[in-house]
Amino acid sequence: MKDYFGYNNKICIVTGAASGIGKATAELLIELGAEVYALDITKTQITGVKEFIEVDLSNKESIDNAMNQVPTHIDSFFGIAGLSGAKTNYYKTFTVNYIANKYITEYYLKNRMSYGGTIAYVTSTGGLYWDKYENEFEKFTNAKTWDEMINVLHQQAKEDTLGMMAYPLSKRALNYYTAKLAIELGPKKIRVNALLPGSTDTGMKKEFEVEAGGMDALVAETGTANRLATPEEMAKPLVFLNSDMASFINGFHLIADAGANAMVKLKLKKDRMNMRVGLKLFNLGFVQTQLAKQLEPLNEKADSTNENLKEVNQKNDIKEENKKENDPELLG
Repeated sequence: MKDYFGYNNKICIVTGAASGIGKATAELLIELGAEVYALDITKTQITGVKEFIEVDLSNKESIDNAMNQVPTHIDSFFGIAGLSGAKTNYYKTFTVNYIANKYITEYYLKNRMSYGGTIAYVTSTGGLYWDKYENEFEKFTNAKTWDEMINVLHQQAKEDTLGMMAYPLSKRALNYYTAKLAIELGPKKIRVNALLPGSTDTGMKKEFEVEAGGMDALVAETGTANRLATPEEMAKPLVFLNSDMASFINGFHLIADAGANAMVKLKLKKDRMNMRVGLKLFNLGFVQTQLAKQLEPLNEKADSTNENLKEVNQKNDIKEENKKENDPELLG
C-alpha cells in the first residue's frame, strides 16, 4: 500500500505525549510507521514509542536537555503540550503554551529541519482574533531569546497572577507566530500550521468546564456535535497537517470545533472571543478575586481529594500499627 501520509521512518517529536491529544497523536504516528520521540513531564506508556524523554516545558534547561536527546535531524514537530491556566499561575501557563514552543522552534527546529520538514502547533479556538488584537502580544513576538520573552512576561503580569487570562493570550500569540513562521520558512520548503481544537475530552476537561461555567456551557462550544470531541478526533487532523497529504497547506489555522465558529460567523451563536484578553485590568486585585471565585469548584475538589488522601493514609497507619502489635518479629 502506498504511504500517502509519508510518515514511514520519519523522525517525529511530540510534546504532551502522556495523555489526551498528545498521546492519541503519538499512537497514530506509530501506526503510520513514524519514529516517535515522546516528550512530557509525566512518563508515558505507549507501545512502539522510540523513546520517552521527560521534560518540564516551563524550564529552559529542561528543554535543552530534552532536545539534546532527540536526533539531530527532525522531520516533524507536534507542539501539543499546554496548560489551561486554571491550576497554574500566569508565568507557567504562558511559558508552556507559547514561550517553550517558540524557543524550541527558534533554537532547534530551524537548525535541525530540512526540505520537507513540518511543524504543527495545537493552539485553541480560545486564540481566535489573533489578527485583530496583535498589539496585545506584539512584545512577545518581537522578543528573540528565552530571557527576552521572560522579561516581557514580567512586564505583563506578576508571577502569582492567575493563569486564566494567560491562556487565550498565549494561544493568540502562538496563532500569530504560526502565520509569521510559515511565511519565513516557506522558501525553505518547511511548512507550519496550527490546529485550533474546540472543547475536547482530555485531562483538562474539568478545568475548562469550571472556566466555562459548567458542562452545559462547555458543550455549547462544540457547534453541531452537542458533545465533547475525543482526543483521537483532534489527533487525526493534526497528523494530516504535518503529512504529505497536506503538502500545499501552509500558514493555515485549522479550526476543529464541529461548526461552532461558523455559527458565530452566521450570527447563530454568541461570539465570546472577540475581546481583549491582555489588559492590565485583569491583574488588578478585584478582578483576580472574581476570577479566583470562578475557580473555587476546582479548589474544593482538590481539598476534597487531599482530605480523602489523608483519610486513606491515616487508615494505613492504623493498620500498620495493628500489624506491629500482633507480629512478634516486628516488635523485636
